[in-house]
Amino acid sequence: MATFNLPPCFATINCANPEKADMVMPANVVPQNPYKTQPERAFWRASVGSRHYADLADIWHPMPLQKKDKIATAGSCFAQHIGNNLGARGAAFMDMEPAPPLFRSAADARRWGYGVFSCRYGNVYTTRQLIQLFDEAHGLRKPLEQVWEKNGRFYDSLRASIDPVGQDSAEIVLKLRERHLAAVRRMFAELDVFVFTMGLTEGWENTDDGTMFAVAPGTVAGTYDPARHRLNNLRHSDVLSDMVVFWKRLREVNANARMLLTVSPVPLAATATEHHVLVATTYSKSVLRSVAGELSEEFEDIHYFPSYEIISSHPARGMFFEADLRNVSMFGVDLVMNHFFSGSLAAEFGGKRENVDGEEIELICDESRLDRE
Repeated sequence: MATFNLPPCFATINCANPEKADMVMPANVVPQNPYKTQPERAFWRASVGSRHYADLADIWHPMPLQKKDKIATAGSCFAQHIGNNLGARGAAFMDMEPAPPLFRSAADARRWGYGVFSCRYGNVYTTRQLIQLFDEAHGLRKPLEQVWEKNGRFYDSLRASIDPVGQDSAEIVLKLRERHLAAVRRMFAELDVFVFTMGLTEGWENTDDGTMFAVAPGTVAGTYDPARHRLNNLRHSDVLSDMVVFWKRLREVNANARMLLTVSPVPLAATATEHHVLVATTYSKSVLRSVAGELSEEFEDIHYFPSYEIISSHPARGMFFEADLRNVSMFGVDLVMNHFFSGSLAAEFGGKRENVDGEEIELICDESRLDRE
């Protein structure tokens, strides 16, 4: 039987360096397993698989936040829950365009875009909308298509849903937009924390200047023109670039600003791509979640809260969605908020609470109109 002589370095620490061939690892030395020093939350079986979902803990590292911090919100429909809960718990929620006294109730005012977000910009679904809003408010761009018409009434094309009946003329719309942009500019300059809920990658834009709208032309007002309007389904690089530019410009006007990112767990109401809406939703949320994670890792003052994971991950078994498997129930919202107000934030704002205002707020969602078309 043939015998084989192993090279001396076969049992050594580094065979790539023959000069170290005599450095044999002692038999009693065991390499350290890096997972041995990880906390319980790092292990699936201990922190998820063997727990009731209601007992999940330490799901995020709460960002530094005090009641005195001025907090502004923007984004998709789900962002309204965060703003509502922060305000109800005593946070300094910024309302830069308060409702006039003519409304009978806060619910009526919300249907006209008041009290929904910190300014009356309606849903800011995409990162492209966000950076364009910032740039317009600071005089860095001027959209070519600002006014839409429907049945002789005129609407702000970039926030068409905040005015249910429209205005008498395009001139009035433009004057109201100037007032709105001044409020947006003050908000960015004065805020301490900007909470942005990332909702969609799909958006309709003007082909001439790339202005992206909250809704497709023709859904709320205006007229869809294939030669003038196109779908832009933002890619990861687009979303990341938008957010990095926005963050840089925000810090230029507000050096101490911080940002909290979330991703909406609400699926797309409809897709304008060739894909099934389930596939389109997975793409959109995956891109947004990836970007949010990269930003929170890269920038010290950008934080991420995992509302998306709490509601949408498979251990939840879909229990936090309504029967349509799209809208999040108040039971789910309460769970998200209980995780949010944990740790240091529980000490500052109070611990676990049920629905803070005693009733379910009506979410103002432009995208939901697509289901009714």
